[in-house]
Amino acid sequence: MYVQGFVLAVPEGNKGAYREVAEKFWDIVKDYGCLSQIECWEADIKDGNTTDFRTAVKAEPGEKIVFAWTTWPDRATVDASHEKLMADPRMAEHFGNPDGSDMPFDGKRMIFGGFEPIVWKEA
Repeated sequence: MYVQGFVLAVPEGNKGAYREVAEKFWDIVKDYGCLSQIECWEADIKDGNTTDFRTAVKAEPGEKIVFAWTTWPDRATVDASHEKLMADPRMAEHFGNPDGSDMPFDGKRMIFGGFEPIVWKEA
């Protein structure tokens, strides 16, 4: 199992637009092997003493934090899908300019990375 995690700030008024983007993204990534996608909208984010979610993404007043992740069978699947995913015509159709300027958030402040789970439990 391999997990890609994301944290970003989205203007509160763009919640619906963000949800649409996330749903369209799922329609594409599942075709390249993604197993699941979870998108979470801020409900209870506390300000930290040293750092916190808002600081990490340089959130501005009126922005909400999104915490999201996708799961994949393994890193090899993610790596093999990357170029195909970026070349998929649906990416340009749904998300506009490759620089992200058409997105309902500032992608330059998004933090993301890949992770190998060390504990995974489900009821």
